[in-house]
Amino acid sequence: MFNEIVINSTAFEKRVAILEDHKLVELFAEKKEHQHVLGNIYLGTVRDVLPGMGAAFLDVGLDRTAFIHYRDLEPKLLPETPKKTRSKKKSSSIQDLISPGQVLPVQVKKEPLGKKGARLTGKISLPGKFLVYIPFSKKVAISRKITTNAEKERIKGIIKSIKEPNVGVIVRTEAEGIFEEDLVQEYNALAKTWNLISKQIKYAKPPVCLFDENDLSFTLVRDLFRSDIDRLVIDDKKLYKQLVTHIKDLSPELVERIELYKEKTPIFDAYGIEKEIETIFKSRISLPSGGNITIQQTEALVAIDVNTGSFTGTNNYKETILKTNLEAAYEAARQIRLRDLSGIMVIDFIDMTSEHHQDEVLNVLKNSLKRDRAKNKIFPFTPLGLVEVSRKRTRASLLLSYSEQCPHCNGTGRMLSKDSMAVRISRWLKRAQFFIKNEPLIIVVSPNVKQYISENLQMFKDISNTIEFKGDKSCKADDFKVYSAKTNKELTKQYNA
Repeated sequence: MFNEIVINSTAFEKRVAILEDHKLVELFAEKKEHQHVLGNIYLGTVRDVLPGMGAAFLDVGLDRTAFIHYRDLEPKLLPETPKKTRSKKKSSSIQDLISPGQVLPVQVKKEPLGKKGARLTGKISLPGKFLVYIPFSKKVAISRKITTNAEKERIKGIIKSIKEPNVGVIVRTEAEGIFEEDLVQEYNALAKTWNLISKQIKYAKPPVCLFDENDLSFTLVRDLFRSDIDRLVIDDKKLYKQLVTHIKDLSPELVERIELYKEKTPIFDAYGIEKEIETIFKSRISLPSGGNITIQQTEALVAIDVNTGSFTGTNNYKETILKTNLEAAYEAARQIRLRDLSGIMVIDFIDMTSEHHQDEVLNVLKNSLKRDRAKNKIFPFTPLGLVEVSRKRTRASLLLSYSEQCPHCNGTGRMLSKDSMAVRISRWLKRAQFFIKNEPLIIVVSPNVKQYISENLQMFKDISNTIEFKGDKSCKADDFKVYSAKTNKELTKQYNA
């Protein structure tokens, strides 16, 4: 399998596409106005201390003051206080540890959400590709997914031989089977980063960001650009140089795989990615043989429905169904990764009577999701022929990043039909006619609804009022407004059900 990373960078947005055998499987978008701060390290100033909440608010340079709880404070990063005060475990004692005006280094634990500011922690950590570097700790912890005792002991021995006594290390799953020199190289790079941050803590003026974990060049190197990536192509010279610098420190053998794209044709067009991105916003995706899958997202779950569409096969009905379901299993897995669908997903494959065929489809789905970096679990076919998939989200959904709720349908994807709107207006008039008897009315509707009513005026033959319908493009398709023709006063709300 040929794996590529293609990066398109502009002043307003950076996009990262991951391709497997020239097929788009993951897409990341970083917009200038929606930059993330999770994991960033700041030097902030304490603005307020609330003993009753056991918390404090800090100005770290974000739009809103950020919040830190007593239990998230790191004693070794606090201003000098008596030992007996530090040892207090009551959250109300936070006022004895910090006070307004003091400067603290902190890390974002939770992103700001709505009117809530960011949640902070003083227990700082620096994640790498294989290791997590934890200042002011002594423990060495190894991922539970590394199950071989011999491998655990090997890695633990390497880490204990290179780490300083006052540094803790968490070994990530990706470290399994990695050579000693790679682990040593990454540890040294993380230690170097922490030394730079430590100097800034002493001399920088708050509020200031000391370390941007969400910087694209950093996250690319840490999470995406692994040894199984055959090529990374980027169209931005500045970001290209940043990536090369980062890679030289961590994985110098990968430097030769980075290419600067110099052609005039936009990079995503040249790689055929732009066309594939358009499918993300479609609910129906075509399959190679003529079948299709339909994806519907709701608050509770994601429903994926499989249909044969125009595919009729040859002579064997069962083989037609199997081929459609196999294609659907691969495409469903790809769309799950590409759209970053999460939570509970239900895939309604076309009914198969053969257990062997069911196993084939299930294996394709499982193998296609093996490369998914998000945690997922696939359950066997239910008696109704459904397959359930659970998946943990790794980032903000692309659908949410690139779209907003429809102001007309309020996110349902459906609106009242024109005839239903006409009936609704008729009911309103019958409800109100006793109170506005003989009063001439003007009813404002969308142009489409006005056209339908003009062709079906018999629906209002029992209404005694004189009515004039007006079409207005700014009026929603499922809304209407009623005005008095004499006073121009709006009457709609007065007589709603």
